Amino acid sequence: MSTLVASHPLSAPVQSAAVRGYRVCTRCIMDTSDPEIQFREDGTCNHCQHYDRRAAAEILPPELAAERLARLVERIRQQGRRKPYDCIIGVSGGVDSTTVAYHVRRLGLRPLALHLDNGWNSELAVHNIQHTLNALQIDLHTHVIDWDEFRDLQLSFLRASVPNCEIPTDHAINALLINTAVKMGIRYILNGSNLVTEGILPHAWVYYNQDLRHLRAIHRRFGTRRLKTLPQISLPRFVGAILLRGVRYIPILNYLGYHKDESKQLIQKELGWRDYGGKHYESIYTRFYQSYILPRKFGFDKRRAHLSTLICSGQMSRVEALEEIRREPYDPSLLTRDREFVIKKLGIAPAEFDAIMNAPPQRHTDYPSNRFFFHELQGLRERFKAVATARV
Repeated sequence: MSTLVASHPLSAPVQSAAVRGYRVCTRCIMDTSDPEIQFREDGTCNHCQHYDRRAAAEILPPELAAERLARLVERIRQQGRRKPYDCIIGVSGGVDSTTVAYHVRRLGLRPLALHLDNGWNSELAVHNIQHTLNALQIDLHTHVIDWDEFRDLQLSFLRASVPNCEIPTDHAINALLINTAVKMGIRYILNGSNLVTEGILPHAWVYYNQDLRHLRAIHRRFGTRRLKTLPQISLPRFVGAILLRGVRYIPILNYLGYHKDESKQLIQKELGWRDYGGKHYESIYTRFYQSYILPRKFGFDKRRAHLSTLICSGQMSRVEALEEIRREPYDPSLLTRDREFVIKKLGIAPAEFDAIMNAPPQRHTDYPSNRFFFHELQGLRERFKAVATARV
């Protein structure tokens, strides 16, 4: 994989999103559904530029990537040689985590696989996890959250009318990985996060899932049950795990010349993996949240960011992406089934769900948070991230 470089001067003049109407980037397909998007005179957007800067720093030439990966694998082996496992991987049944599992075993490592069961797994996700780990002979630990507790937390975020309703799941996964690593004395968490398929995601569409203060604040206001089985990790404990315990996240796919379609073909052939149709659609709730709740209530389609990333990484043409984004995210019959299933599983009446959908959207900053660390101390956070992801 060749190193990507910025294709336009970073100092080029930009045009504020507030002073023009609807507009789409001329390079990717990001548009003014991101209220903070900025365009340069040539029509390209700030997301393309940000991707290029990250790619230049994080995506190495193949020979150098292979050399660094070999050194990293040897370090993991040495530091884990007297332990049952030398690293941890998270598994969801999706293409990214399945590809990580495949390559981790191919590299001769001894991972422990962790899975968070939040009650929303599709049958395909269960199939993929079982077939993958059986084929690769990887041990699995599944943490099952009490359903009534987790349902109460998810409803809290829906009732708060904030866009990132996946914070409960994402925080719990991160906490499970870190807490298990600390408990077992394992330093390395190899994850499926990667630049070439996930490098673009507007800040206005999401919020930091590490922010336990924010999660608890929303739950205190809208929830009714105590959080007893949800894995949680505070900001001080998270920082301590990185700086004092030496826990490191390894975005291993960035070292492997990751290509999503090629990886799908590989794991289908080698592991019997089955495709589920969309990014993170191994979860029924995520499928419904991304394809129905976000576009209808908040006015944005996360496929646009995913497809734009694939354009910037050279894995899809802009024409192909435009054709894809014009398609409805849901098959109508599947949408009807999912809507009925989600409302019933959440234990609310259709009228309450409609009221949630019709309530005015709120910002995450409307609720208590640790935003000062995550956003205002951007430079410090980036240096900490470099340590946490072993990029120093």
